[in-house]
Amino acid sequence: MADPVNTISSFTYRNAYMSNRLQEILKTAVVAEKICRVDTTEALTLQNPYGSTPTASVTGLTGTYSVSNYTTTNDACTVAEQVAYGEHIFDFEKLLTNFDLFASRTDAIMYAMAKASDIWVLNVMCEAGTGTYSTPSGGFTTASNIVTILANLGSKFLGYAEAYNGLFLVIEAADTVGFTIAQLTNGFSYADAAWRNGFMTSAAGFEIYVVPDGTFTTVASADTTSGTQTWSNSGHRVAGVKNMVTYARPRGLIQGEKEVSGMTGKEIYGVGYIAAKVWTNIASLVIDITITS
Repeated sequence: MADPVNTISSFTYRNAYMSNRLQEILKTAVVAEKICRVDTTEALTLQNPYGSTPTASVTGLTGTYSVSNYTTTNDACTVAEQVAYGEHIFDFEKLLTNFDLFASRTDAIMYAMAKASDIWVLNVMCEAGTGTYSTPSGGFTTASNIVTILANLGSKFLGYAEAYNGLFLVIEAADTVGFTIAQLTNGFSYADAAWRNGFMTSAAGFEIYVVPDGTFTTVASADTTSGTQTWSNSGHRVAGVKNMVTYARPRGLIQGEKEVSGMTGKEIYGVGYIAAKVWTNIASLVIDITITS
């Protein structure tokens, strides 16, 4: 009796692995997914027209009123950027036949794409937010500033119904020095929790997200980190109300493998289309924080 033939190739499993890992990484390893309203439909343009703000008048009893003109302003989020990576793995490198090595390499590629998307979205948010705040001298790395900074930031959202969506603050890794010292020394139960668990991810009503140093940058002319955008965010951080910014990622990020004529092995690649929009009528709820040295 002939040996049975296995008709399921490891290539099929690799494809499933790449796709599943990519979506998992997007949800767990990036900040933008947690603080923005994410749209993964096939729409390349999201419309958000808004009307003029009505202002009511209080007068004496006259029996009359003034009539204002109603105007509509168009506002849209259009997908015009892509994040992509590709590389060729030759057959003699034996990577394609070793699942552990392939999985490790795939994770590295997926993280690189997720990181590039995250950096782009966070910088677009920081640049487009119309709310502003300058920290006391020393910024977040000075522990005595932390309570003052959080109190001042919190005051900018009081009175807005949208604040009940939750508040966020995005800082870089070096900023956690001041935060950690402040958390260890402010408030008994809170400090006790910080001593046991280390850096706390929430304080004064803010969810605190930490990104690598160098995430917030200044790009004077478009490059491979900014796509078609430019921004001036070096020495800046961002805070705001959650889900006020739309992060569009049509169809998610796409991956694949393909053979290349004249070359052994396979080419692996990933590509995604992205956009982020701080809507004009609520842009004040995204705060561009300037760190005062």
